[in-house]
Amino acid sequence: MSGQNTVNPSAEDLATSARAASNGRGLPPVHLWNPPHCGNLDMRIARDGTWYYEGTPINRPEMVRLFSTILRKDGDSYVLVTPVEKVGITVDDAPFVAVDFDTKGSGATQDICFHTNLGDTVTAGPDAPLRIERDEASGEPSPYVTVRANLEALIDRKSFYRLIELGAHAEHAGQSWFGLWSGGQFFPVIPSADLSD
Repeated sequence: MSGQNTVNPSAEDLATSARAASNGRGLPPVHLWNPPHCGNLDMRIARDGTWYYEGTPINRPEMVRLFSTILRKDGDSYVLVTPVEKVGITVDDAPFVAVDFDTKGSGATQDICFHTNLGDTVTAGPDAPLRIERDEASGEPSPYVTVRANLEALIDRKSFYRLIELGAHAEHAGQSWFGLWSGGQFFPVIPSADLSD
C-alpha cells in the first residue's frame, strides 16, 4: 500500500468498534453507516482468502470473521466500516472464497447453496448471481457468486469442477448455452457451440 495514506486505527481498534456495533445480533448494518473515510489500513485479502495485517497473516479465525462482517464495497474500493470510521483495505480478487456447496432439487428447480471460507452460506439465484470471468491470455475461468451487497466469493477449483457436473443446456440470449440452474435462474457458462464433443 505504498504511496497511500495510511491511518492510525489498529486492527484491534477496528475489531473493538465492530464488536460494539454488532453486539452479537448477526451482520451489522454497514449499508446504513456513513462515517468519514480515515484513509487506508495496511490490510490485504489474498486471492486464496487469507487476510493479512501489516504483511502478516491474521491467524485468529474469529478476528477475520469479525472483520468480514464490517466489510463493504464502495464503487471499486473495499472498506471496513464502523459507525465512527471507514478505512480502505486491499482485496487481490474477491473477499471470500466459496469452498464447498450443497444442492437441492435438480434441473430448473435446483438450488445451489455455497459455503464460504468464513462461514457464510448463500444460495445462488437472482439476489446472489453466479458469474464467470475468463482470463484473456489463458482462457482459464474464474467463477464467482455474490455473497452479500456486491461482495463476491471466488469459487474454488474443486467446487467449480463439481459444479460443471451439474451443468445443463438451456436457451439464453437467443442461443443454446451450457450453464447452471439455481434459485429459479439459469446462469450461462459457455455457449453450447463452443463445447468440444
